[in-house]
Amino acid sequence: MLVLIVYQINWLINLSIRDSASIFSVLPNVRLKAEAYELQESNVRLKLTIVETVGFGDQINKDDSYQPIVDYIDAQFEAYLQEELKIKRSLYNYDDTRIHVCLYFISPTGHSLKTLDLLTMKNLDRKVNIIPLIAKADTISKTELQQFKVNIMNELVNNRLQIYQFPTDDESIAKINANMNGHLPFAVVGSMEEVKVGDKTVKARQYPWGIVEVDNENHCDFVKLREMLICTNMEDLREQTRMCHYELYRRCKLEEMGFRDTDPENKPGSLQETYEAKRLEFLNELQRKEEEMRQRFVQRVKEKEAQLKEAERELQLEFEQLKRLDQEERMKLEEKRKLLEDEIIAFNKRKAASDVLQERPLPPTPTVGFKKDKDRKKEQGFRLELLCFDVRDQEVVNIQEERERERLERERILRREHHE
Repeated sequence: MLVLIVYQINWLINLSIRDSASIFSVLPNVRLKAEAYELQESNVRLKLTIVETVGFGDQINKDDSYQPIVDYIDAQFEAYLQEELKIKRSLYNYDDTRIHVCLYFISPTGHSLKTLDLLTMKNLDRKVNIIPLIAKADTISKTELQQFKVNIMNELVNNRLQIYQFPTDDESIAKINANMNGHLPFAVVGSMEEVKVGDKTVKARQYPWGIVEVDNENHCDFVKLREMLICTNMEDLREQTRMCHYELYRRCKLEEMGFRDTDPENKPGSLQETYEAKRLEFLNELQRKEEEMRQRFVQRVKEKEAQLKEAERELQLEFEQLKRLDQEERMKLEEKRKLLEDEIIAFNKRKAASDVLQERPLPPTPTVGFKKDKDRKKEQGFRLELLCFDVRDQEVVNIQEERERERLERERILRREHHE
């Protein structure tokens, strides 16, 4: 039997469950922890699995609080359905992990249900048996507690929320279950502390004004919950899970897969016909998708070819442009080379002329004779005077002047040595 606990619980049927609230404070996501226990009373053995929803209600978005719980319940149904659909089934030794009952703890506000409570139970009532519980019932008075129970049941009815009702069709337990249905939701008090009351030690909460015993029916409904959950209605909870909640999930899932009891004309149809129709539909859908993928592949190949051609054309244009730039650079280099060769030839000519001038003696500097003004007056007519200028390269003149200065310096030095 699997029990889903929404909110934290540290006690159930005399079992000590580790306090998760002390480990996880505020969690960004709801975490579901499953712990299994082996119970034995006389010759009866029971395997009880408790799934605890750690961090429920800590999220800002309400969907993040209840959706992981819904997904977990659906996952257990799906696992059982997959086992049923196998060709060779082994359900007799299958570890059934379906949730059979959800103990939903309600905060003892004394007024009404929270929006999160309504949303969560609305999404769970068609998937699991919900038993609402008022947690920490010792925090409000008995009068407020009774009114709080009435308010909760009215809200559940007004919002059309389906909670688990203890069955009354069996005459042996009809009276007991009818009485227990009147106590819903159960008000419980939990404690792992042992307090000595008289001659016996009990689990209770001790206050300055008195003691609240967990197992005292006058203090809380914990004994009623344990009796209804484990002893009286455990098989009915399992049956309700199998016949109602799981069958609803199975029907919806098979309809999604295309399996129905009737054909489109509302006539009874066999499973073989449904299977063949679904198989043909699947093959047609597969061929259609295959054709779409082929067309998409051909289109992408064409697009790639067009892109490659465009890239090749751009590369060709870039190559032509680089080739043209290379030719222009070559022509510019050729022109510079010719200019450099012309300069070298001109330089060699100037050098050869300079060498010739250095080897040839310098001609005397021409002088221009001027007659006196009185002689000019005696001459008859006009006379043409010729002026001769020696036009030489400035570089050659500089070389000659330097040589002349060196010659004069050597003569001066020789004369000084001679006098000494």
